[in-house]
Amino acid sequence: MLGIDLAAAAFLPAALVAMLAGLLSFLSPCVLPIVPPYLAYMTGVNVNGLKTKERSAVLPAIFFVLGLSTVFLVMGFAASAFGRAFLQYQDLLSKIAGVMVIVMALHFLHVIRIPILDQEARLNAGKQDGGAFGAYFLGLAFAFGWTPCIGPQLGMILSLAATGGEVSRGTALLAVYALGLGIPFLLAAIFINRAIGVMNRIKPHLKTIERLMGALLLIVGIMLLTGWLSAISFWLLEAFPALGQLG
Repeated sequence: MLGIDLAAAAFLPAALVAMLAGLLSFLSPCVLPIVPPYLAYMTGVNVNGLKTKERSAVLPAIFFVLGLSTVFLVMGFAASAFGRAFLQYQDLLSKIAGVMVIVMALHFLHVIRIPILDQEARLNAGKQDGGAFGAYFLGLAFAFGWTPCIGPQLGMILSLAATGGEVSRGTALLAVYALGLGIPFLLAAIFINRAIGVMNRIKPHLKTIERLMGALLLIVGIMLLTGWLSAISFWLLEAFPALGQLG
């Protein structure tokens, strides 16, 4: 029972990290600037057409996020299943994952540079017709094409999923990450004019956001490397016994 309760308590801080990582992924320098063009592309109009509500971007955006989430859920299931299969090596896996996450954190903090992580997602397809079906498959393709850009954030959450020991919780963790990334995308589609204004105000601060992501990665990497995540889980379970009922 203690193991089950501890796993339930461990899910809460990991889920909070996943949600924050998803939001920061959306706000990252290689994602935020291309959101309006992607919405326009999926809808089959230009950005001005979105602003004048020539077509609604909401339905294509929903299916795009569903496509994106499908890939993340499969990744979460695979990472969790891998961690479950090698449960006896969880401590070693946690340390390896911690080192990898710290290296990616140093990239975001500009201590080192990893060229592949500086790539941007680009549109290389023909004109989209605004259909939901096409938007779903674009989301599938985008999840893979975006990987160099959001790789560090996604890698961190996959590491947490792989070291969690439960396939269901690991998959749920990637679902939370998908929500953190997808909800702002949907809000941008619903409130497109206001969203474009907000994005323009955020753009000058993208470097600061990148460093915040680096700080989050560094903290999680250290927690994985040192086992602090388990210690925090024990503390949460003692302070809030009801968390044990989540499992």
